Amino acid sequence: MNARLASFRNRAHLVVGEDNRLVDIEQASNGSLSSDPMLCLAKWDQVRALSKSVIATTDAPNAILENLDCPVPRPRQLFAVGLNYRKHAEEMGSPLPDSPLTFAKFQSALNTPAGEIPLVGDTCDYESEVVVVISIGGRNLGEPEAWNHIAGLCAGQDISDRQLQNSGRPPQFSLGKSRQGFAPIGPWVCDVRDHPKRDDLMIGCTVNGDVRQQTSTNDMIFDIPQLVSYLSTICELFPGDIIFTGTPSGVGHGHKPPVYLRPGDEIVTSLEFVGTLRNRCV
Repeated sequence: MNARLASFRNRAHLVVGEDNRLVDIEQASNGSLSSDPMLCLAKWDQVRALSKSVIATTDAPNAILENLDCPVPRPRQLFAVGLNYRKHAEEMGSPLPDSPLTFAKFQSALNTPAGEIPLVGDTCDYESEVVVVISIGGRNLGEPEAWNHIAGLCAGQDISDRQLQNSGRPPQFSLGKSRQGFAPIGPWVCDVRDHPKRDDLMIGCTVNGDVRQQTSTNDMIFDIPQLVSYLSTICELFPGDIIFTGTPSGVGHGHKPPVYLRPGDEIVTSLEFVGTLRNRCV
C-alpha cells in the first residue's frame, strides 16, 4: 500500500489497509516523526518507509471523511494553473497556452475534505483538480527528477467566484479563487510515485449526482513534471507547497447558458487511486 498522509484531530496519521484505518505517525514512529503534517511532508521518505511496516490495530479509527482535517494545513505557497486541459481550453474558446498560466490561491481558502463551501453571489463555479504536494523543495528541478520531489497527490476543488475573478483589468484570478472555503483538498496526500498510471488518472466531479466533469489527466497540456520543473525555475519550492494543476472540461462557466452553484448543492470530487471529496455549498 502506498503511503497516505491524513490529518485527524490536527495530528498526522497514516491511512492503512483497505478499510482505511488511521495510525498516529508520531506514536507509530516512537517519536522520530512529528505529529505535525507539515513536518512529516518534509521527511517524506521516512513516512514512506514507516507506511511499509506499520499495521493498524483493530481498534484504530477509520478515516471517515467528515472527521478529517485538511491534510496540508499550512503550505508556504499555493500555486494554481489555468487552462491546462485541451478540452477545457476549447470549451472556454481559448488558444492553447505556450507556457503554464499561473496564479496564486491563498492559504485562508483551504478547506477540509468534507467542509462546507460558503457561496458569495450568483456566479460561483466548481473546478475539480489534481493537487500536487511537494516534499523535497528546491530550484531549477529537472522534469526527470520531478516526481522525486513530490510527496503525493490530493483531489481538489478550485472553487471560483467568476464575477470577482473577471472583474477589473487585469482580472482578479487570485482573489476570485480564494474566498473562504474555496480550496477543499484531500482526503489525504497519496503517494503515487511508483504507480504505473500516475500520468493517466481519471478525475471528475458530480453536482447533486449529475456528472459534470470526467476526464483523464493525460489531457493535460503541461503534465505534472513539467509544472513542477517550470515553477522551480522561477520560485523556490518548499516542503508542503501545493500546486493546483488545472481543471478539465465541463465547468459550469463553460455551459451555454452557464450553470453556477447554488446553496444546498453537493459537489463530489473524485481522483482515481487517490480518493474523494464531498462538499456541500451553503
